Amino acid sequence: MSAPRRILLADADAFYVSVARLVDPEGAGRAECLIVGGSSRQRGVVTSASYEARKFGVTSAMPMARAIRLCPQATVVPVPFEACAEKSRQIREVLERHAPVVEAASQDEAYLDLTGTERLYHDEPLEVTARRIREDVLRVTRISVSIGGGTSRLVAKMAATRAKPGGVHIVPPGAELEFMRGFRLGDIPGVGARFQERLARWNLDTVEQALAAGPDRLRDWLGNREGLWLWEACHGIGSRHVEPKTRNRSISRDETFAEDIDDDTELERLLIPLVDRAASDLREHGLGARTISVHIRDWDFTSRLANRTVPAAVISDRAILRIARELLKKLRRARPVPARLLGVKLSKLEEEGEPRDQLALLEAPQAGAETAKDRAVAEVVDKLRGRLGEGAIALGREPRRRG
Repeated sequence: MSAPRRILLADADAFYVSVARLVDPEGAGRAECLIVGGSSRQRGVVTSASYEARKFGVTSAMPMARAIRLCPQATVVPVPFEACAEKSRQIREVLERHAPVVEAASQDEAYLDLTGTERLYHDEPLEVTARRIREDVLRVTRISVSIGGGTSRLVAKMAATRAKPGGVHIVPPGAELEFMRGFRLGDIPGVGARFQERLARWNLDTVEQALAAGPDRLRDWLGNREGLWLWEACHGIGSRHVEPKTRNRSISRDETFAEDIDDDTELERLLIPLVDRAASDLREHGLGARTISVHIRDWDFTSRLANRTVPAAVISDRAILRIARELLKKLRRARPVPARLLGVKLSKLEEEGEPRDQLALLEAPQAGAETAKDRAVAEVVDKLRGRLGEGAIALGREPRRRG
């Protein structure tokens, strides 16, 4: 019988808030109630909020205007994208010193697989190792992380929520079921607002209630796939695989919504900052992308993907957004139901500056193709952001062409 997996999730505490405070110690650093995101105190959405602001009900993905109504004394600052990317890189480097396999789940989360490292750590408890890792990250990066651990990614993630802020929570092998009993079903990743509405039809609100219902009833009520998935999740059963991602394989940005969205205009608006961030990272690494993908996860967990591969690698926000908008429209036409997640991925990455890319700019542009003007605008935007800060300029809607 194989040894239990030893999986950790390191989750940065209010990551964007913490970085904003480090970047601006005299301004954001002194603000108790701090909100990061949006383009002003009344526009855009909240990316992150300090724990003090969260006490007033401010949450991520909330419209900025609503957040200010809840917490009018808050200081609002733009996301310091460049500094966040650097801090994320620093955190990952520290984690890689401690674990043979590290997988970045997002800019502020990473899974570590320490299976088989018992002798390396002299058979010390996993909690002791996790605390050492946490202290090392804080010492090197000045960013606090919470660490959860267990035998699966799901348990590690749930344990990290129990550890916040700034703690460690390890679920020992065999204790997964008892650990999960203490949660509401809505606490489980993947059980969003729409799914909770369906569960409420059968008076299911907690893990304990789902366990009492049993696997057969869950499958009858939810269907085989979702019923089995929920039953296993209530037992702490999830993926046990942690896979390192090569830096240049793809660049992805996605957002899970607090409430499902079925408005096409709102989804297109939320697509813009995802493209903005992905394209900025692309250029920062000197890369171009030949494949643009848009990913939607619907209210019923159906995941759908549309992509397009172009002849020559693109780098500009404008060109990528043009393609991404068309892909989003294609997905919405095929299934116009409420969405719980929206994502953009850039893949088939190439080093910039290849001769064929330059030649492509001189050819007659195809519909949706990147132009020299697109690249020139991207270059100007990058320079202005370098001088004025990452939040100084945001990608917006293009003016309508006159017929």
